[in-house]
Amino acid sequence: MAFDVDPYTKFRHLVMTNAEKVILGKESAIETILVALLCRGHVLLDDVPGTGKTMLARTIAASIGGVFRRIQFTPDLLPNDVTGVSIYNQKTTEFEFRHGPVFANVLLADEINRATPRTQSALLEAMSESQVSFDGIARSLPQPFTVLATQNPVEFEGTFPLPEAQLDRFMMRLTVGYPGIEEEREILESQRHGHPIDNVEAVTSLELLSRLQNDLGNVHVDSTVTDYLLRLVRATRERQELSLGASPRGSLALYKASQALAALRGRDFVLPDDVKELAPTILAHRLLVAPEYGLRGITSDGIVSSLVESVELQLVDADGG
Repeated sequence: MAFDVDPYTKFRHLVMTNAEKVILGKESAIETILVALLCRGHVLLDDVPGTGKTMLARTIAASIGGVFRRIQFTPDLLPNDVTGVSIYNQKTTEFEFRHGPVFANVLLADEINRATPRTQSALLEAMSESQVSFDGIARSLPQPFTVLATQNPVEFEGTFPLPEAQLDRFMMRLTVGYPGIEEEREILESQRHGHPIDNVEAVTSLELLSRLQNDLGNVHVDSTVTDYLLRLVRATRERQELSLGASPRGSLALYKASQALAALRGRDFVLPDDVKELAPTILAHRLLVAPEYGLRGITSDGIVSSLVESVELQLVDADGG
């Protein structure tokens, strides 16, 4: 039976139309987050303050009918403030677990790089395994579960940079960017009498999102496209400017995300252009530029962009030549 892409295109249209009532001129960012949602992935929003990152997370959560929680990361935040805590109940003479804000469908980890590494690591198990272990008991998180974390790239005082192991847990790193002048004019007009986020309602359901997630693997990926993806990732491990290339987790993320992007755009097969479009967002934050090249202004984003242009698609004919 042919793979039905209609539910995906309808999902994309409903959520994007709803989100654009609040977040103007950011269609690409919204679509990218939808890709992450379908892949059960997490997104690092790396941008300056005031560009709508929090509103974007709230709008996505409201649109899918999910539970939204926000954690303001600070240097004194403790791991228990994220995952939860056991409290002694004098009536029952037993300890009861009080769920932390991580028990949500969409978790906004605001300014995640302001917390200590110990607190940052409290999210690792949740992001990797969708569970929290406390007192020897593993507690499953609500499904679907997605972390949207923000960090300010221009403010370094009092921050703790995310280690490579945690960066690798984020499927994507995304920059929202400033709105254009006309979009900013619309923002001013739309908020004259209140914020549009207050009127956002669910346009789809968590149950539908779960079904779309489960069926995503049926999107066809030709061996030629898979080969191109693997050579692109391997090329990051062979560049002398990099002391750390993309991990196999990066390959898998790019593979799944390409399937999601194809389905959202109404195709039951992946194109090489899907891989090329998503590669900077998925691979760049997983790379570590060698210090001597970083001093020359070379960035991981620039390297991925150059590899997308230089790594060629190798077609295989019917005879295997």
